[in-house]
Amino acid sequence: MTGMTTDAGDLRELTVGTGAGLVAGTGDQQLGTDMVLNIGPQHPSTHGVLRLKLVLDGERVVACEPIIGYMHRGAEKLFEVRDYRQIIVLANRHDWLSAFSNELGVVLAVERLMGMEVPERATWLRMALAELNRVLNHLMFLGSYPLEIGAITPIFYAFRERETIQAVMEEVSGGRIHYMFNRVGGLKEEVPYGWTGRARAAIGEVRRRLPDLDHLIRRNEIFLARTVGVGVLSAADAAAFGASGPVARASGLDLDLRRDDPYLAYDELDVPVVTRTAGDCHARFEVLLDQVYASLDLAEQCLNRVDQLTGPINTRLPKVLKAPEGHTYAWTENPLGINGYYLVSRGEKTPWRLKLRTASYANVQALATLLPGCLVPDLIAILGSMFFVVGDIDK
Repeated sequence: MTGMTTDAGDLRELTVGTGAGLVAGTGDQQLGTDMVLNIGPQHPSTHGVLRLKLVLDGERVVACEPIIGYMHRGAEKLFEVRDYRQIIVLANRHDWLSAFSNELGVVLAVERLMGMEVPERATWLRMALAELNRVLNHLMFLGSYPLEIGAITPIFYAFRERETIQAVMEEVSGGRIHYMFNRVGGLKEEVPYGWTGRARAAIGEVRRRLPDLDHLIRRNEIFLARTVGVGVLSAADAAAFGASGPVARASGLDLDLRRDDPYLAYDELDVPVVTRTAGDCHARFEVLLDQVYASLDLAEQCLNRVDQLTGPINTRLPKVLKAPEGHTYAWTENPLGINGYYLVSRGEKTPWRLKLRTASYANVQALATLLPGCLVPDLIAILGSMFFVVGDIDK
C-alpha cells in the first residue's frame, strides 16, 4: 500500500495494493472514497504481463486504464537490422498462438513491394496452414477461458484437439509453435508425401470430437451465469477503438478481410463470417467456437485444391534479397483480428521500417470502455473473453 493520501473537499483517494484494508473516514464521519487498485503486473512466468489501473467505488469499477509495455520486445526496431529472411523468425513470436499467420503477413508485404507472383500451389497451402493455425489459436482460448472462471474440464478436451492438429503442423514444418515455414516467394519446402491426406484425417477427427467440448460448455448454466450480459461491447465502441476479429464480430461488426478485402486466393472461397449481436462475454466465446467449425471446413477445401495442383512451392530468389525502394501496406485476418504490416524500403537488404498493427493492441484498448460499471468479480470473465496475447500488445 502506498502511504500517500490526497484530500479534495470531502473526497479522498487511496492507492492500494491487493489485499490492503481500507477505512473510509474516521469516527462517525464517513468520507466518500475512491480506491485506485492495481491489478498486475503479473509475474513474467505467466503467459503475459498486463497491468490494469482501476478506480473502484466499493466493488464497482468506475474507471480503467490498461498499462502496457512490461513485455516490450522491440520487434519493430529489430526488423531494421535483419534481412528479409531473418525477420520472419521475429515476426512469428509477438503473437505466439498465431505464428504462421504472423509470418504470412510479413512475406505478403515484401512480395507486394517486389511485385512477385507466388506459385499457385504455395498460395493454397498457405491458406490451409493459416486456417489450421486459426483453429489452434481458438482452441487454446476455448480451453483456457473456462479455466479462468473455474471450469477445468474443457481445457482437456481443447488440448486433445490441439494435439491432433499440432501433429500435422509439426510434420509439415518441424515446429510446434514457431513454424518458420513461410518464405518470400512461397514456402520453405514441399510438404511430405501423403501429408494432405493425413491433414484431412486430422480435420475429420477434430470435427467429429469438437461437439464434446461444445456440449460441455456452451449451454452450461454456471458458464451462462458468468458470461451472459457481462462485459457488453457495442458495435459502435468496437469500431471506435479499432477492435477486430472475434471480439468485434461478437458485437455485430460484420468485418472479415478474407471476404471483404481478400488476399491469397480467399476470393475463390465462400468464407463464412461468424457474427453475434449481444457483444457480451458469451457472444465472444460463441464466435470463437463457431469459427473453429468454419475454419476446419475452409482448411479442408484448401487441401482438396492443393491435391489438384502441381508445380513448384516457392520462387527462386537471389542469395541477397533486396526489396525495391518504396513502401506498401499489407493486412491479414489473423486469428485474433486484423494485423497490418507497413513496409518502407530504401532498396537495401533490410527494411528501413516495418510497422506492425496488431489485433491485440487495438482490442485491449476497449477495456477502458468495457470495464467501467462492472463488478470486480466479473473482471476475470471480461478480461479472458477479450482473447488477447500480451506479446501481441507489447510487440
